[in-house]
Amino acid sequence: MLLSTTPTIENRPIREYKGVVTGETIIGANAIKDFMAGIRDFFGGRSGSYEKVLAKAKDTAMQEMEERATQLGANAVVGIDIDYETIGSNNSMLMVACSGTAVVL
Repeated sequence: MLLSTTPTIENRPIREYKGVVTGETIIGANAIKDFMAGIRDFFGGRSGSYEKVLAKAKDTAMQEMEERATQLGANAVVGIDIDYETIGSNNSMLMVACSGTAVVL
């Protein structure tokens, strides 16, 4: 499955549009990660634990979107958009949503 943020794929004409596909995931950040991120915020530097959570959430949402495209008979998803939001009480949950157009190249 070819996944792209661009609306077209160079030298690969779109033969059929299958429709919009989405993928969503919600992941909670635990208290230890929050504590360690707070220390890094105070002293500076990157928060590796949060970066790993973000990457995992994005990968899960993209995989879900790809599975939905496959069910429609697509071999690519173009025009992919990825959004990150915090939700829940005290913004303790991270939601990653992605969407794109399932196509046959």
